Amino acid sequence: MDSMSASYIPLHRDDRLKARAEEAVARLADCRLCPRQCGVNRLEGELGFCRTGRLAQVASHHLHFGEEQPLVGQSGSGTIFFAQCNLDCAFCQNAEISQGGGDFEEAEPEVLAECMLVMQRQGALNVNLVTPSHVVPQVLEAVDIAAAKGLTLPIVYNSGGYDEVETLRLLDGVVDIYMPDAKFWSPDAAARFCAARDYPEKAREAIAEMHRQVGDLELDDKGVAVRGLLVRHLVMPDDLAGAREWVAWLAALSPNTYVNVMEQYRPCHRARTMEGADRSPTAVECREAREAAEAAGLRLDERSGGTADFLLRMLRR
Repeated sequence: MDSMSASYIPLHRDDRLKARAEEAVARLADCRLCPRQCGVNRLEGELGFCRTGRLAQVASHHLHFGEEQPLVGQSGSGTIFFAQCNLDCAFCQNAEISQGGGDFEEAEPEVLAECMLVMQRQGALNVNLVTPSHVVPQVLEAVDIAAAKGLTLPIVYNSGGYDEVETLRLLDGVVDIYMPDAKFWSPDAAARFCAARDYPEKAREAIAEMHRQVGDLELDDKGVAVRGLLVRHLVMPDDLAGAREWVAWLAALSPNTYVNVMEQYRPCHRARTMEGADRSPTAVECREAREAAEAAGLRLDERSGGTADFLLRMLRR
């Protein structure tokens, strides 16, 4: 790709990216980077909901071919899987990674930057940041360092959708492709299944801000994503996630919104014993969710890509 295809290159060249990183790191002293608004001093090692201090924890990083086709092409997506999370999903397939069960190495900014550069040398089409909502300052530091050493890959922000708009604004002009989840429409369902009653409101605000920054998904002549918004919606039994409401809202945001209606939900972690979430969706439920998206006129991904299963398989090798 042309180096100027990465949005952060001009910001790095005139030191605006460095200034963004410094501002973001300063916010760790009274951390309100995500909607949890914990207010802890992460610079001094205090831990809030995300159980992450000054440095990001990295669970894994490597080329990934299981994502949506526009992200992987023929070369793969260079994924960095961050440990810990600002959500507490009862059905998380990677609870040992995201919910404090593992012991993961902290990565200095230079180490995180080198992860990005290694994957660029391996031929990755992008740097795909998985679960980054709680480590935006660390990401900004690393991108600035990596850009100084030749990083030119587009940045993919692959989040659970529980993002703070003020934090996302620090990423304006840095992230090229946003790929958030649209998990729950109902506050009651969000409170029950991901411990975040305000998830629906915050996710809508975040997705709208992401779209404002990057617009609809743009593909090059090879079908590879270069910029824009791609939304994931996981179909759940009995429409617990609110597929119809979400696709209607996304179509109102933009009828050209690119959506992956994901059908691979299965009861994992605590969901195995939670009534209503203790089964997979039926073929009919999945078909109805896709039909609702099609009826809304949205652009649908043709395969159900996703990082969760892939990461779990890699870590269990």
